Amino acid sequence: MRVPFRSNFQGLSSRLAPIDWLRVVEKLLLGLLTVQCARLIWALLTPVGSFGPWEGRQAQFPNFAARQALFSSFDPFYRAGPQQPANGGVVTSLALTVYGIRLNEGSGLGSAIIAGPDGVQNSFAVGDEILPGVLLKAVAFDHVTIDRGGAEEQIFLDQSQPAPAAAPGEGGAVPAPAGGIDNPTADGLKRDIGFAPRMQNGRITGLFLTARGPTFQNAGFQPGDVITQVDGQPVGSPSDLQALQGKIMPGARISLAVERGAGLSTINLTLQGQ
Repeated sequence: MRVPFRSNFQGLSSRLAPIDWLRVVEKLLLGLLTVQCARLIWALLTPVGSFGPWEGRQAQFPNFAARQALFSSFDPFYRAGPQQPANGGVVTSLALTVYGIRLNEGSGLGSAIIAGPDGVQNSFAVGDEILPGVLLKAVAFDHVTIDRGGAEEQIFLDQSQPAPAAAPGEGGAVPAPAGGIDNPTADGLKRDIGFAPRMQNGRITGLFLTARGPTFQNAGFQPGDVITQVDGQPVGSPSDLQALQGKIMPGARISLAVERGAGLSTINLTLQGQ
């Protein structure tokens, strides 16, 4: 017996119910929400375990003996060891001595009083040639840097002489040491003191003094002194040196303003005869 094709198709379609997609999506969302709630509850109830404690690391303080050993070996001013050259440089082997440094904090430039192998002191600005092939490259508060054939070397400030005592009160000139000044002779000054002009920016700004005998110290001078005024007149030309040399005679009284480091000293001389 043969069943018509149309009747079979109608029977199959009557057995398949239509799909409600809205309800399917609703059930999927409810299932996802249930999973997320379960994960949240698990995260809240599960102990930290291997992740460690919640609080941060606590500072560990060494005992008194350990702290004392630590700070006894620490020297912020590097007094315990030899002074190291700045910026990893080397100390020069040239026979140069730095007696004074002028540092311009605004421009970063400056000048220095440097004595060569002959002991004569001169003032050099940054960029000047100190010796053939040796240039003053930079200055700092306690040393200078020179360029020697392309290599940087350092010369540290000569601190072998003790600094003069400051004058009491505010400001003013630093007086010469009392009790140590004798009345020198005119011949002794001419024989035991050397004079050399100090050049700055192409002009003379003072006279360097060089010790050649005992009269230098007896008159109250110290290494590195620079005469800036003679009897109240500033030194600014070669004729001032000639005028000073002309005043050095028996019975003369000379008042000198001397630049000594960062201070100013006044030395009054009464010259004796032979």
